[in-house]
Amino acid sequence: MGKKILGISFGRKMSNCDIMVKHALMECERRGCETAFIRADDLNVSNCTGCIACTIGTMTGRGRGYCVRHDDFDILDENIMQSDALIVACPTYETSVTGRFKTICDRIGPSHDITFRKAAYDEGLAAGKPESKLPDVRSFKKRTAALISVGGAMTENWIALTLPMMYELTFPLGIDVIDTVEYYGAMAHESVLGYPEMMERMTAVGCHIADSVEADSEEERVRWRGEEEGVCPVCHTRLLQVSHDAKTVDCVVCGSHGELCVVDGKIRVSFSKEEQERSRLRWGGKLEHSTEIKTQAQPSGTIKNLKELKAPYAAFVRDPFPFDPDAYGNH
Repeated sequence: MGKKILGISFGRKMSNCDIMVKHALMECERRGCETAFIRADDLNVSNCTGCIACTIGTMTGRGRGYCVRHDDFDILDENIMQSDALIVACPTYETSVTGRFKTICDRIGPSHDITFRKAAYDEGLAAGKPESKLPDVRSFKKRTAALISVGGAMTENWIALTLPMMYELTFPLGIDVIDTVEYYGAMAHESVLGYPEMMERMTAVGCHIADSVEADSEEERVRWRGEEEGVCPVCHTRLLQVSHDAKTVDCVVCGSHGELCVVDGKIRVSFSKEEQERSRLRWGGKLEHSTEIKTQAQPSGTIKNLKELKAPYAAFVRDPFPFDPDAYGNH
């Protein structure tokens, strides 16, 4: 079989996200790829508790970087490890991604960060550990992805946070996003199947992913294939945060710092090569962040009387407000 393409839908069963991902996967199959499809809401994935056991285990060489909880996240994780590329679609709930999407991103998070995993893998090999005791070597496979956001609102600003947040799924493993689609105004159609132009765009998504996994060079593999260049040259998004100096900006997705100016009446942002390499989507930026954590995070036991300091807060217990019997609430 050919390259493996994994489709993930965070939408309702047989609604727009399902159909759009499946249509793109069908095109990948026509190109000789092997495909798999997962509906995230069919999985039983519990919330991350923030215990950081995954990260500590990786940094200390005592673990492989996996969550101590074993639920259906393991199914998704194994499929990602096997894949060469992802096609992911997420609907817009309250101007952003769904709760399930964020839950899965939290579970991937630092536990799958390739800079943590690569350091642990290399150090473990040097120490003579068997691969079965090390982070999964498949973590370092080069992958590409296409991200698709869907929203019913007729104006783009109502779904503007969804697509940028979808990069949370791809940046821990360094997956290169080569195409993105924002489908807003979905309420104007009973189904995306009644919108031929968008279905044609999904055909293009499938072609773009197939092209990327079949590429003969790294430059061609990661080449941007989206319809809009965006503002940021790394992630091609348009979401910028004005810095505190009110003179410069940061790409919210990448974290790269840029200089803003107006040329011929149009906003332009200049990101230096150095700043582009500091993007959290690239190795340099990810390594900078993991180094910060390794060198600056304070270990347990630093504050000797912490238990005593916490005591007043542990004793502060208050019940929820009772239901108002005169109101028409959830009772």
